[in-house]
Amino acid sequence: LKTPLTSIISYVDLLKKEPKSTDAQEEYIEIIDKKSHRLSLLIEDLFEASKAASGNINLNLEPIDIVSLLRQTIGEREGDISASGLTFRVEIKEEKIICNLDGKRTFRIFDNLISNILKYSLLNSRVYIETDVYDDRVDLIFKNISAYEMNFNPEDMLERFTRGDKSRNTDGSGLGLSIARSFAELQGGSLNIYVDGDLFKVVVSFKTLIKE
Repeated sequence: LKTPLTSIISYVDLLKKEPKSTDAQEEYIEIIDKKSHRLSLLIEDLFEASKAASGNINLNLEPIDIVSLLRQTIGEREGDISASGLTFRVEIKEEKIICNLDGKRTFRIFDNLISNILKYSLLNSRVYIETDVYDDRVDLIFKNISAYEMNFNPEDMLERFTRGDKSRNTDGSGLGLSIARSFAELQGGSLNIYVDGDLFKVVVSFKTLIKE
């Protein structure tokens, strides 16, 4: 929270010293706007992480086609995916897979994982999103090639405020994966990370109700 807030304060101070209607003023206003938005998102993530950790969340559980929800999430990030330089290979089952879930929180899990992929993947590499269906559960698998050397324990990535790039070159809060795992576990599921060289894989698992 401190980093964007410091930038906002600094640029407000610069803005006060500038004459009206200058190019620099417009630039400072744009930066303030971006940093304010980032600060708002960080605060939202912080509250979500806090609520998830304490279990203080009211879940609206209902039968949901998790395949359709995953496709919807990917579709809503289509603009970001197209602009990323990444090639997404989506191999999802065609049939409905029904799970008892909170749609809003499950959407957030998928969105956080896709956001993580977009931030930390090697440019021009491939991303794979797949589903594996078993008798009583479904695995949703997200695989990408990391742009950063992953010389750490995969479990460390699920700690709060741990980011994929130690140099802090991206805008990640370090809360995305932690929130995703908490939301999965609160719904009786799981989220696990596997690292093999530069391959980063996340597997989200949920119990299934009906397969059509």
